[in-house]
Amino acid sequence: MFYYLFHYLREVYHLPGANVFSYITFRAALAILVSLVISAYFGKRLIAALRKKQVGETIRTLGLTGEKEKEGTPTMGGLIILAAIIIPTLLFARFDNVYIVLMLITTVWLGTVGFLDDYIKVFKKDKTGLSAKFKIIGQVGLGIIVGCTMYFNKHVVIKEQLEKTEETAMITGMDAGITRLPRFAKEESRSLKTTMPFVKDNQFDYQWLTSWMGLHSRKLAWILFIPIIILIITFISNGANITDGIDGLATGTSGIAGATLMLLAYVSGNTFFAGYLNILFLPNCGELVVFMSAFVGACIGFLWYNSYPAQVFMGDTGSLTLGGILAVCAIAIRKELLLPLLCGIFVVENLSVMMQVAYFKYTKRKYGEGRRIFKMSPLHHHFQKMNVHESKIVSRFWIIGIMLAVLTIVTLKLR
Repeated sequence: MFYYLFHYLREVYHLPGANVFSYITFRAALAILVSLVISAYFGKRLIAALRKKQVGETIRTLGLTGEKEKEGTPTMGGLIILAAIIIPTLLFARFDNVYIVLMLITTVWLGTVGFLDDYIKVFKKDKTGLSAKFKIIGQVGLGIIVGCTMYFNKHVVIKEQLEKTEETAMITGMDAGITRLPRFAKEESRSLKTTMPFVKDNQFDYQWLTSWMGLHSRKLAWILFIPIIILIITFISNGANITDGIDGLATGTSGIAGATLMLLAYVSGNTFFAGYLNILFLPNCGELVVFMSAFVGACIGFLWYNSYPAQVFMGDTGSLTLGGILAVCAIAIRKELLLPLLCGIFVVENLSVMMQVAYFKYTKRKYGEGRRIFKMSPLHHHFQKMNVHESKIVSRFWIIGIMLAVLTIVTLKLR
């Protein structure tokens, strides 16, 4: 909204300084600040309102240390996250940008699915919440929207680099290593290329999966592309949901991953950095920096109340939304194949549950008695069963998350 307002004031009234709102970095800074204010100011009031309405968490008896103390803690705090993401985005982002529209749809879509689940648990007193079938339908529906947008929308394009530049360094201190700027084609092209580390040119084309179809491979690539997108969104959003089991774990981990995607969105939308890193240059994707700034601010602001001991839980309203946003943003900037590394915490937590269930069923069939790989799944509960304090588990998982984020960025230069 402010972008259009100040653009009008600049063009019509020649207002001095109005041009500052055309800079993505300036609007991103405002977005993260407003997001923090919304989280801190309105978060406290929402928590009080949730307490007043007795919207408390019902804790299952799992034999974990401190679980009784969490009984009655307000849940559905994901509403704070939703507000802290949506409001700054509406204020500072451009609405004519396809990526911003896609991210807003993702936020509202998964926020609604998560809210329905929390509503059924809290107000209908049904501990199972929204059935798994309807959750999956919601995630698949979003995956179809995202996949079709990325494949069919004419504004989702890339620019090919005309000339691969040699390894050059930015100006740092007294070292002036820039010899030439990267050159990109004037024409924008629609493509199913994405970033893949450890391969030549750091690129992979989904069209390769249908290359056996010959002349029809480009037209029919969506048959495999859209299901892959659905799988990614479902897996990562469920991974975030499973990770949200102890105070601050999902919030902090999401914030770290979100900050990394914010950086990747910036370099992918900048001709110089895209050329220097030899990654896909995506026109208009730089606007995602504003959205992801609001996302990071929302995570940090919510962490104020969600860190140990938590004053509020985000519920599925927040956890499904956080995971879905990370997945869709990575898909939008063609970095979805980096998600297993960047969101490694979510992946491992998800796999720990799948392994535990599969092994239990297998041993029950074979030996007549189910056996377990972990003391309890998801993985963070395994460490709790080993009497590691949850704040220490969270801190160590954050450290691992930071390491994975650094490795994710490093892979852009590994071929």
